[in-house]
Amino acid sequence: MKKIRVLLVDDEIVIREGFKKLFDWEAHDCEVVGEAADGMETLTKIDALLPDLVIMDINIPIINGLKVIQMSRIKHPDMAFVIVSGYDDFSYCREALRLQITDYILKPVDYEEFGTCIDHLKMAIFENKKMEQADEEGEHTIVGIVRYMQEHLTEEISLNILAEKFHLSAQYISQLFKNEIGVNFLSYLTNIRIEQAKKLLLSTDYAVAEISERAGYSDYRVFTKAFKKAEGVTPSQYRRTFLEE
Repeated sequence: MKKIRVLLVDDEIVIREGFKKLFDWEAHDCEVVGEAADGMETLTKIDALLPDLVIMDINIPIINGLKVIQMSRIKHPDMAFVIVSGYDDFSYCREALRLQITDYILKPVDYEEFGTCIDHLKMAIFENKKMEQADEEGEHTIVGIVRYMQEHLTEEISLNILAEKFHLSAQYISQLFKNEIGVNFLSYLTNIRIEQAKKLLLSTDYAVAEISERAGYSDYRVFTKAFKKAEGVTPSQYRRTFLEE
């Protein structure tokens, strides 16, 4: 399991050293990858180190902690922040919550309570990463499927054929089309076939029956019906209209 990368931020070195020595990061699957003493340094370290979690005091020099979070959210919307502060002030808590921090812990730190906070956060980060990984895999897969469809347009294409080709379930591929492209599989297939037919109608002298086959329709009547439904005219009318203009 990959460790959670942590950035510690406090203007007091004693506090930072306390965090490093008094809390068992290893036991909670975390590693401290950097430290910062002020807001400007924190922003620089965040961009350079890309930590999963920033543990930070509010009252730090140059740029305060809440402003740092606000600025960081622009480039790193999914980064987790835990505020550790000596201020038991509702206005600070309210602003911190508005910025969607993970937790707000008061000094002096109760490390048992802190450990519970870290464990809950760790699970949330891992779940989020799993979802991101699944999304990336889905995007990569749909690109491969779409490329295959475009390259094999004259052949029979179905969810079952794609499932066998890509070693996935037909249901999963169907869901990918809805999630990644926004249309169902059949609508997308029909669209790319009609677009191919339109291109051939205007750029070649092929008979409509041959264009039907080259667009992936073995039945000329099915092709004509699908084309008219999509374009409002028959293939012959479409060709005539555009070539006469």
